[in-house]
Amino acid sequence: MNILVTGGAGFIGSNLVRLLLARGHRVLNIDKLTYAGNLASLRDVESSPNYRFQQADICDAAAMRHAFAQFQPDAVMHLAAESHVDRSIDGPGAFIETNITGTYSLLQAARECWLQPKSKIQNPKFLHVSTDEVYGSLGATGKFTETTAYNPHSPYSASKAASDHLARAWHDTYGLPVLVTNCSNNYGPSQFPEKLIPVVLLKALRGEPIPVYGKGENIRDWLYVEDHAAALLTVLEQGRPGETYNIGGNNELRNIDLVHLLCRILDEELETRGAPSSQTSDLRPQSSASLITFVADRPGHDLRYAIDASKIRHQLGWQPAQDHLSGFRKTVAWYLDNKPWWQPILDGSYQLKRLGQHS
Repeated sequence: MNILVTGGAGFIGSNLVRLLLARGHRVLNIDKLTYAGNLASLRDVESSPNYRFQQADICDAAAMRHAFAQFQPDAVMHLAAESHVDRSIDGPGAFIETNITGTYSLLQAARECWLQPKSKIQNPKFLHVSTDEVYGSLGATGKFTETTAYNPHSPYSASKAASDHLARAWHDTYGLPVLVTNCSNNYGPSQFPEKLIPVVLLKALRGEPIPVYGKGENIRDWLYVEDHAAALLTVLEQGRPGETYNIGGNNELRNIDLVHLLCRILDEELETRGAPSSQTSDLRPQSSASLITFVADRPGHDLRYAIDASKIRHQLGWQPAQDHLSGFRKTVAWYLDNKPWWQPILDGSYQLKRLGQHS
């Protein structure tokens, strides 16, 4: 297939692009290359004859129409989004523009390309990739299903909820072949260092305090990014337009328990590699867990997310390949092995400083 991927230079997008190319698909990667977009994440595939990159803003309607007309995609996998809750607290405008206006622009471009009488595309699909944060917060029990009512609590989740509604409306109103996925927290290789897991690992390696919001009791379901990419391709190939599929890792952890787990894995890995090494700070203590520091909680911090992924498992046959430990071990090893990827970020656009403290 010709597959147009938006946000393909981002964390999830770059892992997805790599999978699509490995499966023999032709990919046009459209990415604005904001702070979190990093073409270094795709250095190993940039010379592939099946890969093209276009730097463009999905809010640019003319650019999107042109991309559709030139590439003639059989499918769209729409991942481009502002996605960090803390940044949405500091600057919600960018989230409204990219996540809502950008999604509208893409839906319109797809509609104009695919639904015109002279279109030669057979059975196109538009996969809109979203988050479990649109559902709000759970108590101690229960899980989000595809029919859970939306109840977003942050500018980020509210903007994604709006984009989900737009995608479904374009299916119901115009007959655009839209599928929607809502995933749990992703982790794995090449995740921008503002997110929890890379923050923990890089802070520990630098011998700096590891910040944990509140008491660390917030619970998330952790999904390895390569498992998520495989799920997205499964939905694209087998999913039914008009349907929603929840994607989860079946891996719930309190934040404080996750941080302790990462510290333990990191210490074990460094010991195996013969630490201290050139990648660690001279100030780094023997135990990473001793760096854990509790800080003021995030405004509007949802207590618990948990995904019921039984629909995609039963209907499409997908389930995560990584277990409760293997994905975290792979992630720790990746950050230890790829300092040339993350060090320029810490030297430039992001220095592991906290965001989103405005109430």
